[in-house]
Amino acid sequence: MHPTRRLLVASSLALAFFTHGGAAAADKIPVTASFSILGDLVRVVGGERVALTTLVGPDEDAHTFAPKPSDAKALLNTRLLVTNGLGFEPWAQKLAKSAGYKGDTVIASKGVPARHMAPEKGQGGHAHAETDPHAWQNPHNVVIYVRNIATGLSKVDPSGTSSYQANAEAYVKELLALDTWAQAQFSGIAVAKRKVITSHDAFGYFGAHYQITFLAPQGVSTEAEPSAKQVAQLIRQIQREKIRAVFVENMSNPKLVAQLSKDAGATVGASLYSDALSGADQPGATYLQMVRHNVTQLAAGMRLN
Repeated sequence: MHPTRRLLVASSLALAFFTHGGAAAADKIPVTASFSILGDLVRVVGGERVALTTLVGPDEDAHTFAPKPSDAKALLNTRLLVTNGLGFEPWAQKLAKSAGYKGDTVIASKGVPARHMAPEKGQGGHAHAETDPHAWQNPHNVVIYVRNIATGLSKVDPSGTSSYQANAEAYVKELLALDTWAQAQFSGIAVAKRKVITSHDAFGYFGAHYQITFLAPQGVSTEAEPSAKQVAQLIRQIQREKIRAVFVENMSNPKLVAQLSKDAGATVGASLYSDALSGADQPGATYLQMVRHNVTQLAAGMRLN
């Protein structure tokens, strides 16, 4: 082949490759998830059809998150916003409104039986005072989450419906298998021994599902600071009930629980993952890994009680 013609053919192939690649990238559905756990669920259900942005990343606290101008800009390019709901991230709705977001929104927890709690002293009218937003701590609730996400993705991308539904139902099988495994880990521990101290009260759904009592000095939100009287009461309860299972969370300040365990004579165990996934190099990088890690650590801690 003549050198000139060979150069023209090579250039045409390169142009075709980059044009096709650019089209493929442009064809992906831009989706924004409010925080890392939802981001993982969107990643699983959306697969290769989705270009995902997660606002609150691994090891970050969605309770205290303050959106930046860049977050508003990212939202304007999004076709679907996925939030938890149940009062978990009120900043997400404010961000969408201030950014002029016109796309669709999925509230992942829609249809989940919410846990309602008595208002805690010192929280006043805080959004978390009565409704526990941490519904993802029960794998059966996450079944509802992923099906809601699949429905939302199908609405903005009808041609991908079969893919989204298949991904969601395959993941549902993994969630149910995870729950069966978790039940087996706790089955050998007497219910009276299933008592745990954590940084803040993020495991209510988990505790109700697996019959575990969680005690927390900080309440449902990490924004709420416990009073000295509340901490003293908790120390007395730990000592009275001989609780040895004490854990901090990856997005919490460990000083409070460390001091609590010192005063009560308990030992702080490994970090748990509650409101955020871990980085890729840690054991809570996906929702499935997070739950497996938490179950393993909690079961080991409760055996010390």
